[in-house]
Amino acid sequence: MERFQKKIIAVDDVNFFLLSITQKLQDHYKVYPAQSAEVLFEILKTIKPDLILLDINMVGINGFETIERLKSNPQFVDIPVIFLSSRNDNSDILNAFSLGAVDFLTKPFSTEKLLSKIEKQFDLNLLEKNKPVILAVDDCPSILKSVNQTLRKRYKVYTLSEPEKTEVFLSTITPDLFLLDFKMPILNGFELVSIIRDHPAHETTPVIFLTSEATVDNISAAIHYNCDFAVKPIDKVVLHKKIAKHLADFMFSNIYDRI
Repeated sequence: MERFQKKIIAVDDVNFFLLSITQKLQDHYKVYPAQSAEVLFEILKTIKPDLILLDINMVGINGFETIERLKSNPQFVDIPVIFLSSRNDNSDILNAFSLGAVDFLTKPFSTEKLLSKIEKQFDLNLLEKNKPVILAVDDCPSILKSVNQTLRKRYKVYTLSEPEKTEVFLSTITPDLFLLDFKMPILNGFELVSIIRDHPAHETTPVIFLTSEATVDNISAAIHYNCDFAVKPIDKVVLHKKIAKHLADFMFSNIYDRI
């Protein structure tokens, strides 16, 4: 009965494949077929699925463009996406994962293989819910990609390249720690800290600045804001140690405050 409560949107512009996917899954999940990305986003106005199955080659908005839109929207960033595609070049697979896909399945595939991939994701999602949440904000996509790859095994990592959207993210996501760049367009790191601290849930949430300019002035400013800092290029060991220490201190402080 629990599995029937799971909702899946299947997106494919070839009606034969869409019908086939729906038939494979309808005895196990509530399936919403979408024959284009446009239909997907219409469905998302009223339904938040537990998972999205997404084709790459589609007329209009393709699968890669679609997942970019999904991952840039705080309402949908949490929804796991599995690509289903007849394309199986290494470059396509790498691009899919770099854009935030959780898995990739090459057509044609068996019902058992598809169900196995989906079940694995649902089981992993249960584990993910217990991980500390980190929001990394940096206008450089390569830095965000590096941070995500470095931390994702231990933490639930969200990345944001547009600092002005942080407030919107905080309306749906509650990070346990922030990683912020110093220099960013529209809002720099220090301005962003002020916005974060004004949020009732984040008056004391740990903040670590990531900077390539570890000047005396920048370090002093970080200390003034009661924040830590790490120097780019990122030393993975140092970053892990800093995050672990701050999360431990933060969680201990929250427990102590409730005693």
